[in-house]
Amino acid sequence: MPRTAARVLLRDTASEPIDDAVVLWFPGPASATGEDVAEFHVHGGRAVLASVFAELSAIENVRPAEPGEFTRRAFENGKLDLTEAEGLDDLIHADTDRQRRQALRQLRGLLGDRARDWRAQIIEAQALIEAGIDFSDEGDVPAELIAPVLVRIKTLLGEIQSVLGAGGRSERLRDGLVVAIAGPPNVGKSTLMNQLARREVAIVSPHAGTTRDVIEVQLDLDGYPVTVIDTAGIRETDDPVEQEGVRRARNRAAEADLVLWLADAEGEQIAPASSAPVWLVRNKIDLEISAVTSGQSMGVREFRISARHGDGLGELVAAMIVFAQDYFGTSEGGLISRERQRRLLRETAESLQRSVEMIGSGEELAAEDLRRAAYSLGRLLGRVDVEDILDVIFRDFCIGK
Repeated sequence: MPRTAARVLLRDTASEPIDDAVVLWFPGPASATGEDVAEFHVHGGRAVLASVFAELSAIENVRPAEPGEFTRRAFENGKLDLTEAEGLDDLIHADTDRQRRQALRQLRGLLGDRARDWRAQIIEAQALIEAGIDFSDEGDVPAELIAPVLVRIKTLLGEIQSVLGAGGRSERLRDGLVVAIAGPPNVGKSTLMNQLARREVAIVSPHAGTTRDVIEVQLDLDGYPVTVIDTAGIRETDDPVEQEGVRRARNRAAEADLVLWLADAEGEQIAPASSAPVWLVRNKIDLEISAVTSGQSMGVREFRISARHGDGLGELVAAMIVFAQDYFGTSEGGLISRERQRRLLRETAESLQRSVEMIGSGEELAAEDLRRAAYSLGRLLGRVDVEDILDVIFRDFCIGK
C-alpha cells in the first residue's frame, strides 16, 4: 500500500535472509522528489548495509545517488524552489539552534513565498503597462491604467528595499562571528582557547613560539555560532617558520570581527591596528598581589582573568554573548541568508526604480525594466537561467540527501 510502512524480511538473490526491515512506497508525484520513491529502513550494521547495497547495485540501471541528488530532483520537479533548497543545505550544516531556526524558516518558504508574490505582482504591472501602450490612442485609458501601476511598483520597491536594509544579519548568522585571540608570546592565549573550548585544542607550553599556525575552534555561545582563533604570539623573530606564523596571526586578527588582545596582568597593552573592536584581556591575575576588576582602560574595554584557574572568564564570556547579540541583531525576521539572494534582490530593486523613473516618459522602457525585475526574481527562485549555479549549491549536500 502506498505510504504505509510494512515490516518485511529482505532476501538476496539466493533467497538468503539479509535483514528484518521496514519498507515504504511513495508513488510520484506525491513524494519528496516528485518521482516514485522506495524507502528501506534497515539496521545499521556494516554487513547489513553491504549486503543491501550489493543487491541493489546488481539491479539494472540502479546506482548510488550523487551528493544532493534527491534534493536537486525535488527542485527540478517543482517540489521546492532554490531558496528552499538553500535553506535545506543550511539546515544540514547548522551548528547552533539559532542557525537551525533560520534555516528552517527558509526551508518553509520564508523568502520564496514573498519572492513569488512580488514576481506575480510585477508581471501583472508589466501587463497593465503594455495594455496602456496598446490602447494609447484611446484617450485617457493609458492614464487610468498607469496610475495604479505606479503605486503598486512603488509599494513593491519599498518592501524589497526594506528587506535589503536589514544589514545582512541573516548572512552573518549563517557565517558566524569570528573572534581572534592575539597578543605577544607566553601570555596564555592557548590556555584561554582551551578554557573557551572546554577541551585541549591548543598546546600549552612555557616556551615562547609554541603556536606556529592559526588554530580554530567552533563554539556555540547562547545559540550564536562563534569561531575562536588562537594565533601565534606576535613578536619580532629570526625564525622563518615563526615569522610566517606571526604574519598569519596579524592577518587573521585584522580580518576578525572581535579581537581579544591578551597581555600579562601588568604588562604591555598595545594592541594591533584593527577595524574590529579590540578588548584588552589581562591574564594571570592570580599572580598579582591585589586583583583589579574589569572595566575600561584608555578607551579600550578591559577584562582581568586567570586563564589557568578560570577567574574572570564568566564575565568575559557573558560580554562576548552580548557582543554577539548586538552583532547579529534580530535576525529572526531576516529574509536573506546568502549573498546570491541579496544580489538578485538588489538587481530587482534597481530595475523597479528605473521603471518608476521611466513611467510617464517612456512606458516601453518601463515595461522592459519590469521584465528585468521579474527575471531577477525568477533567478532567485531558480526558475530561469540558473544552471551555472546548481552544481555549486548541491555539491555541498551529503550523499543521499
